[in-house]
Amino acid sequence: MGEVRMFYKFPAMRGLQANNEYYICMISLGILSKIFIEDTSDKLPEFRAQRNLNERRIPEIKDYIIKNRDSYVFSALAASVDGKITFSPSANNSDIGELEVDMTATFLINDGQHRKAAIVKAIEVDESLKNETIAVVLYNDQGLARSQQMFTDLNKHAVNASKSLNTLYDSKDPMALLTKEVVEKVEFFRKYTDKEKDNLAKYSAKFFTLNTIYDANKRIIKNPTNSKKEAKFLIEFWGLVAKYMREWNEMDKDELSKRELREAYICTQGITIHALGKVGNYLYLNPKYNLEKSLHGLSKIDWTRSNLKCWKERAITNTGKINRNETGIFLTYIQIKRLLELDIEKEELTREKQLLCAK
Repeated sequence: MGEVRMFYKFPAMRGLQANNEYYICMISLGILSKIFIEDTSDKLPEFRAQRNLNERRIPEIKDYIIKNRDSYVFSALAASVDGKITFSPSANNSDIGELEVDMTATFLINDGQHRKAAIVKAIEVDESLKNETIAVVLYNDQGLARSQQMFTDLNKHAVNASKSLNTLYDSKDPMALLTKEVVEKVEFFRKYTDKEKDNLAKYSAKFFTLNTIYDANKRIIKNPTNSKKEAKFLIEFWGLVAKYMREWNEMDKDELSKRELREAYICTQGITIHALGKVGNYLYLNPKYNLEKSLHGLSKIDWTRSNLKCWKERAITNTGKINRNETGIFLTYIQIKRLLELDIEKEELTREKQLLCAK
């Protein structure tokens, strides 16, 4: 008797790239772990065709699947197959049919190993996922060198969407929804916030990115639910900031040039927006303060970069550059609280002293 061979069978479409056939298959999520075996061997990078799995990425992707059980979306995996492949076309179309892959074949993911690992973990939580499918683009394996080149080609031209654009298009994240509402309702933000870029050009017509406002809002409300109360506070808070930030209004009235506002003052810099976010959190948690009365003092603050007595080692580094780290944000926040005559807690004063002494 001859040897009995076993095959995987997948619905597939056949295509052609660089004179080589490839196949797009629909594969059940439940058999991904059987087809794509994790390579746990401690190989040197030059003997691998993919990066080592970053385990820290898996829970985030897994949680995305579970929390969005009825709306999650994944792009296709790309993989090479080292083994016998047979494509059987349908009677009506020579490029649509069924792909048979020998079960002894080796499958190697060229792109999507973290997606696959997260899917396997998600199935442990919700077994019904086993019956759903994902598209997999299969290529004939042509050796290690070709697989390494495929990994490079698939990844080096990939450009991740900006955080601002992700926020703009996100219809699930409560903070994304709140931030978009804030930018729409606060006129100054609506006029001067770039909703697509994360980094602004030197002479951009905009002063803020959507991502900066998003991150500042996360400092104000730690665990948002997109409630009316949260939206009301954020819109009122930032509306009052815009109302009493004297330099913003001077620029908006053409009394101050955009270039001068950007270069001579710190009040549109990311560190200041983040520090104001921390001020917002303090006021959100302490409703005893009248919001307008507390923020009215913003108009009296000297926001010039040359005001080193106030901002050095806080918003401004010892070399005169804008600070961008968490220490700078905290120290700028404390200084703004002091200038607004808000109470500074004992723990905050202790931390401020420690950070300044460490410089």
